[in-house]
Amino acid sequence: MTMQFGSETAFSNKCGVTLMNTPIGRVVADVMGAKDGVELTEYPSMIRVDGVGLLDFDYAELTDALGSEFDGSVFEEISSTHYGRMVHLDDKTILFASPEDAAEYIGFDLTAH
Repeated sequence: MTMQFGSETAFSNKCGVTLMNTPIGRVVADVMGAKDGVELTEYPSMIRVDGVGLLDFDYAELTDALGSEFDGSVFEEISSTHYGRMVHLDDKTILFASPEDAAEYIGFDLTAH
């Protein structure tokens, strides 16, 4: 007899990040929550941002929404845990559900040897 303990072995194709529920985190969550395939879950001190396939935190878009500069250091300040492959670029942070989708950014060779 095989027992299931709530673990799902199928690929979910989801990724996500936890943001602090601060004025900046709230605006970032609102911007991300307006995108297709993104779901927000709110708690008193944090906001879960979960996406299908990938999450693209575009710094220019977030700077416009905040009315002040948003960059990788601000992202690191308001975020804590995440799942999926996280890639920091100069102009955005991207989370990928599949490591294979992040391969070109992380230097991972998908060719079988």
